[in-house]
Amino acid sequence: MTIAIMGAMPEEITPLLEIIGKHETISYAANKYYKGKFANHDVVVAYSKIGKVNAALTASTLIEKFGAQKLLFSGVAGAVSAELKVGDLIIASQLCQHDLDITAFGHPHGYVPEGKQFVQADKSLNALAKKVAKSIDLKLKEGIIATGDQFIANVEKKNWIESTFKADALEMEGASVAVVCDALDVPFFVLRAISDAADMDASFSFDEFLESSAQISADFIMKMVKEIS
Repeated sequence: MTIAIMGAMPEEITPLLEIIGKHETISYAANKYYKGKFANHDVVVAYSKIGKVNAALTASTLIEKFGAQKLLFSGVAGAVSAELKVGDLIIASQLCQHDLDITAFGHPHGYVPEGKQFVQADKSLNALAKKVAKSIDLKLKEGIIATGDQFIANVEKKNWIESTFKADALEMEGASVAVVCDALDVPFFVLRAISDAADMDASFSFDEFLESSAQISADFIMKMVKEIS
């Protein structure tokens, strides 16, 4: 099976590549893709660069050019829910785009005609994640992840996203990956380790905890890959 693993930044995929070990680097569409073997699977790893457009391009490439049959996203996010602290893990039950707004035409935030306000993540991959978490006695939260082309470091905006979408965490790529995978019928999974609280201290917290949070997320993703049959 060919499994794609994505991150948004180099820091998010570096620990993945260290675990995989030997790999081939392929340059394509102004990006680099890293092919290797892990747990009897062909694995293709890439970081998309930040934002929804870059993430959608990378996800599409992983599926259409590299033949990914499942796509796993590993990275960091800001906490919206007060239950989440730095270093905690959350998997997406659903994803939405908090910055998508055509409410002037009577539609809810995050929705466009012929689209979905919320995209459902793959239930079997989420179930596998819960199984892995239980086997290593790790707390794992499942909830709604909101995506937008904005780094949120504002309490008022954070509270609006929480009340509008019932979101638990927010980031800048997941929902666009979800849209691509949903359209192309590829099972996908989004895992985020909390790096900040999306408040006025978010930029400081993000820089401080990016690498450690990314390592936590990557370690968990690779434990999942081992369990995928």
